[in-house]
Amino acid sequence: MEELLAGSQTLIHAAWYAEPGQYLTSPLNLECLTGTLNLARAFVAVGGRRFIGIGTCAEYDFSAGLLTTETPLAPNTLYAATKASAFQVLRCFFDAYATTFAWCRLFYLYGEGEDERRLVPYIRKQLAAGQEVLLTRGTQVRDFLDVRDAARMIVDVALGEGQAAVNICSGHGVTVRQLAERIADEYGRRDLLRFGARSENAFDPPRVVGVRKDAC
Repeated sequence: MEELLAGSQTLIHAAWYAEPGQYLTSPLNLECLTGTLNLARAFVAVGGRRFIGIGTCAEYDFSAGLLTTETPLAPNTLYAATKASAFQVLRCFFDAYATTFAWCRLFYLYGEGEDERRLVPYIRKQLAAGQEVLLTRGTQVRDFLDVRDAARMIVDVALGEGQAAVNICSGHGVTVRQLAERIADEYGRRDLLRFGARSENAFDPPRVVGVRKDAC
């Protein structure tokens, strides 16, 4: 690994297992955690100067609703727990070296290349085919962000010098219903939206919205 990293000054570590429907509880999260720590050690060994890790808003205690980087961590899935563990270990690890470290917590991203099993591409696929879109009541409030905007924010963090956790979010809450209706309006097919057709997830928090700060 050190040979591959030789000469690198800044590293954005975005690799992690994330297959929809599987990643929250998959044991592969443990391998991703181990791989992340090995990557960090190798990066330090070759004299790397800045390491940017990618975390998740799911590390936070969702009961807060409005999430700042000061919100307590309370992960309740293996995915979120391993991400939070990576953050805690890396923060302490890099303290002993000249390498600077920042952690970017992603909120609800959507955009080009997204797996069609996720919400936005599912809605678009169904609408484009003229088929019904089966949804919950859609009352959940989420912080949605285009992946292109997220990428720009992460690059800003990478080019900065601060060492902190950063929320990669829009800072605005939108209900799933509002998002679905906005997409349906592009096709002129609100009539295909079937709110309440899917049962509610008892563990799905009612509100998850991030608070943005300037890139560190």
